[in-house]
Amino acid sequence: MGLTVCSGMLVSVDCASYPKIYRFCISSFPACTVGTGGNMKPLEQMNIVDDFLAGSLIGHKEYGEAASRYILSCILNRKIGKLNVVTQKFLIGDNPERHGIRLDVYLDEEDGEIFDVEPDKNNNAKDIAALPKRARFYHDKIDTANLSSGSNYDDLRDVIVIFIMPYDPFELDRMVYTVKKSCVEVPDMPYDDGDRTIFLYTGGTEGHPTEQLRQLLHYMENSVEENACTKELKELHKMVVAVKQDGEVGLAYMKSFEIEEKIRQEGIEEGEVSGTIRTCRRLGQTDEQIIALLQEDSHLTREQAEEALAKYTSAH
Repeated sequence: MGLTVCSGMLVSVDCASYPKIYRFCISSFPACTVGTGGNMKPLEQMNIVDDFLAGSLIGHKEYGEAASRYILSCILNRKIGKLNVVTQKFLIGDNPERHGIRLDVYLDEEDGEIFDVEPDKNNNAKDIAALPKRARFYHDKIDTANLSSGSNYDDLRDVIVIFIMPYDPFELDRMVYTVKKSCVEVPDMPYDDGDRTIFLYTGGTEGHPTEQLRQLLHYMENSVEENACTKELKELHKMVVAVKQDGEVGLAYMKSFEIEEKIRQEGIEEGEVSGTIRTCRRLGQTDEQIIALLQEDSHLTREQAEEALAKYTSAH
């Protein structure tokens, strides 16, 4: 079969066997809790607001561009050009000592704008309060990465950072919050630096989003067939189902969770934070991946996670 399993861990695999491996794992572990102690959300129950499914769908070699263009067209209410899709794009900058970022889904429109799509289910109060500065940081890193030395400022591409979330970040019950810079003294004065941030709350009822966007966000929050109520959404749902059934996607999901489980277990044995960092380093994880995991598993704020990583690095 091309599959080696040792103590419940996937050791080696023949790439040609991906579909059969995924079928085997699903049949052997109906809840898809492979190597996780039962805490792994089944892939087939995921929605597009889940990071892994969003990245797998938009980054899929067969369906990614079509799905991305439809989603963006609903959000921006315009036709979207040819896209270059990059999932899990890391932007570090010139100085490796400075903090980088991991963008969930980075989309580069040919002769158009750059989009960063961030599904976000983390409704921790401190993280919600930090959302505006997080968006500011993302814009800065994207701009820096796309303006080469010697270029003119007017060469800067327009950038839209899009957060999609099942919680209301500003508690005004709006489905769409579009943020652009403006002049405080003269709000109506034209001022366009090319940056825009859009926060989409899937459960919002206020405002006047298009019906197409309302239906899309409802589907993204609960990506089941019953919510695919239009021809376009039915096509999107077919893509979602196909991605969930893709053996390579299933294998990548199990492997990612297996790595996280290993990090958690070794972290517990050594001391949660330092053990997590040490294991992450050994497994080749980037600083941004380590910070994200510390935030999720150790319930640290980003600042606390960055400080813990810096202390560990200076001591080792």
